[in-house]
Amino acid sequence: MQIRPTSNIQSTSNVNLQTQNTASSTQPGSTIPVDSLEISSEAQMISKTSADIRADRVADIKAQIVSGQYETSEKLDAAVSRMFEAIG
Repeated sequence: MQIRPTSNIQSTSNVNLQTQNTASSTQPGSTIPVDSLEISSEAQMISKTSADIRADRVADIKAQIVSGQYETSEKLDAAVSRMFEAIG
């Protein structure tokens, strides 16, 4: 089975079905399927960063953008200043 990404992540994950022999099975020689899942490093990173997102704050900012109240000259100046500080 192949899981296709829903965002800009380029790699896909494969889900493999494996079988494992167990001594506790009722019939000798029978196998029980065991599922296996590999999660890409990109997906793990997104999972960690998405926990830091405050849904209430995001909803508030989205509402301000829709109403035209979000972009003020003070906010734009602050964003430009932070960008220049980050660049160096």
